[in-house]
This record gives sequence, structure tokens and C-alpha cells, in this order.
Amino acid sequence: MNLRTRDFLFHLAPVKSVALCCILALMAPLSARVPSRAIPATAKPGAQGISADPRIAAALELLKDAADATTEEQIRITEIPAPPFHEEQRAAYLKKLLAAAGLSVEIDSTGNVIGKMAGADLNDIVLVTAHLDTVFPAGTDVTVRHDGSRLTAPGISDNGTGLASLVAVARAMHEAKIHTQKSIWFVADVGEEGEGNLRGMRALMDAYGSRFKSVIALDGSAVDYVATAAIASRRVEIVITGAGGHSWSDFGAPNPINALGRAIAKFVETHLPDNPRTTFNIGDIEGGTSVNSIPASASMKVDLRSEEESELPVLERELRADVQAGVDQEMAASRARGMAAGRAPLAISVNVLGVRPGGQLPQDSPLLAAVYDADRALGNRSRAERSSTDANLPLSVGIPAISIGGGGSSAGAHTTSEWYDPTGRELGLQRVLLIITGAAGLAP
Repeated sequence: MNLRTRDFLFHLAPVKSVALCCILALMAPLSARVPSRAIPATAKPGAQGISADPRIAAALELLKDAADATTEEQIRITEIPAPPFHEEQRAAYLKKLLAAAGLSVEIDSTGNVIGKMAGADLNDIVLVTAHLDTVFPAGTDVTVRHDGSRLTAPGISDNGTGLASLVAVARAMHEAKIHTQKSIWFVADVGEEGEGNLRGMRALMDAYGSRFKSVIALDGSAVDYVATAAIASRRVEIVITGAGGHSWSDFGAPNPINALGRAIAKFVETHLPDNPRTTFNIGDIEGGTSVNSIPASASMKVDLRSEEESELPVLERELRADVQAGVDQEMAASRARGMAAGRAPLAISVNVLGVRPGGQLPQDSPLLAAVYDADRALGNRSRAERSSTDANLPLSVGIPAISIGGGGSSAGAHTTSEWYDPTGRELGLQRVLLIITGAAGLAP
């Protein structure tokens, strides 16, 4: 077969199951042609060999035919509220869906919905997760609005796409009677967002971590990249407290909001390195009781992130120093007005809300080979990226882990104008299936 013919086959879109099976069998020799930054020649073969199996071809066709039904299910999932720490209602619905997909399902004490697909080996597990929670507080309107092919709603893609994909792939594998070497657990987990601090994944790792051979997190829609490196983060809450007072009679008394404002003005000027990329975000500020009262407290929540975990203590020290400077400046201003004497000084407390460790998947990992094998089989191109997901924890302790999207396109994550377009989602669903079966291995 000449190179032009190979390239033609490489870019073919998914076709009917019989034709796809034949084409993928012919494509097997392409496994040696690996992009220079992808898989070393020593990597083990993954999905590219598996995809010629008739059971896999049948499952791929099922996913293609189920694309519209998967979108309808995604709408239903999205319209079930799942605010931070209150995912119970959505969890109960996912339990029904996973049970209907032929899995043995339970909800653990943390709230994770665990659907088990037994493999030839019950002790070795490929964990596939999609987080249940959203960043939006209770009471947020999660009604899905239709605008042409676009669906708009808070959490419609993050992580409505991941949850709908989790169910669709589990159902296709069950209906195609796919049996794998390793067992596969399909898990809708809690606490991935914000102050949840990955509590669902932490519980899974604590209970079963030694049995996890690979972890695949389904998060969002993107198929043009695979997250192979974990962005480390620390989330802290700064609280400044004082005596408070009346806006007129106690004017000049130490004001926690003033101190917080001085600290913020100083901290946002902090120099950050370009390499490793390091960021911060002040995402929440609270304080005060009325417009004519000097507040007794003020607080802010700050997200610190870096590609290199060692940068986070440096940035946190700068944050703490700037808060102390803000308090010192406010106390000095109060003394200058003659209002500090006899009053308790402002106090600072720092609470760590969450820690996400970093980590990276080795370039010669069989899990990464399975990703690129799946991409080759489907004519997809993707690049390695960094992200902060459920994959952080397993990566930090050396368990192979990635985060991938479920197909389609989206934008506006973590905003109320978040949208999702399901056009082409079958590619993402098929990619997820090939990666999972490549990681788990087919049983005879």
C-alpha cells in the first residue's frame, strides 16, 4: 500500500461497521508511524489492534446511531441540579442509567455512583470517571435552552457531556457483548469542582487505589487534546476580623474590608513566571452587614495554580505577606486618625480549602499509546495538554491517568452562558470506547 493510500485511509470518517472493520484491519501497519512528540517506538500496541474486532466494530456503530439519544440524555442530566456538596439527586439518576446499561451499581458512602463491568481479572481495574457536580450554587436555573444546534445551560458541557458519554459507552459495550481482560468501573463521582477538593476521587483512591491500573476522566467535550499532565493548585481562604463599628461615630476604626482591599491591590501586582506557567484568581469576596456599618470581618477565596508544584508555596507566601501588609497599612491609617487606641487590632486567619497535586503521564505509557492508536483509527488528531481534573490524584502517585472529552464542541465553562454543540459527538464517543478497551484489553 503506498503512502497516499495510507493517508487517505487515515483521514476517513467513521463508516458502517463492516467497512470500518476492513479499513481498520488494513490500517494496522500504520502503528509504526507515530507523531514525533507522541509515542516512542517501544510503546505497547493499544486500540489500533483491538479496533478490528467485530465486537468493537459493532459498539462503534451503536455509538454512532445513539448520538442523538445521547444528547437527549445529556439534556435530562443537565437539568438535574448538582450544586457543590449536593449531588444526590443527579447521583440517583445516574445510578438508574448505569444499571440500565447492564452494570452492577452501588453508591458509596461518599456519594460516588460506581458501575462495575467485570473483566477476566477482577482485581485489575480500569477506572472511568465523570464528575457529577457543577460550580453553580443551589437555586441556579439549569434549564437547557435551544439555539439552533447549540444547547445553553450552566454545566451543559462541564460535565453534562462527560456524564452522558459515560453512560453511552457503558451501554454500547454491554450491548455489543464486549468482554475485557481488566475489569472496568464506570463511576459518576462527587466533589471534583471548587471546594469539593476531589473528595470523590480521594475516596476511590483510598479504598481501591492499589487496584487501579489506569484512570480515564471524562470531562467536557474536546477531542483535539488529551490531558496527560496535572496542573497543581492550592485554594485558600483569607479572613480578616476586627471589632466593627458605626460608619459615622467610629469612622477611622480598623476596617477589615479596607485591609483586604489594600492586600488585593498589592497581590495582583505580583510577578509571575512565564515558565512554568503560574496563575492566581481571586474568585470570591465577602464581608460586611450594611452600608453604614464598619464590618467585623471580610474574606476572600484565592485559587493558586502552576505547572510546577514547587511554585505554589512561593506564591502562597507572597499572598500571606501581602495580606499582612494590607492589615499593617490599615492599622497605621487608623492610628493616624487617632482611632486605633483601645481597639483590638485586626486579626488574620488562613484556611486551606483544597490541594490538588501535580503529576505527569510518561511518554512511553501504554495508556497514552491507546489514546494515539484510537486517534489514528478514527482519523483524529490530538495533542497533549495540562489540566486540573480527577486525573490529578492518580497521576500524583504514579497511576497512569488522562482526561479526555466526550465529543462535540463547547465554550463558556463555569459561566451561566455555557453552551454545547453535539455536532460530530459520535467521534468523541467512539474515541472514548477505543481508549477504554485499549487500556483494558479484550478477552477472548
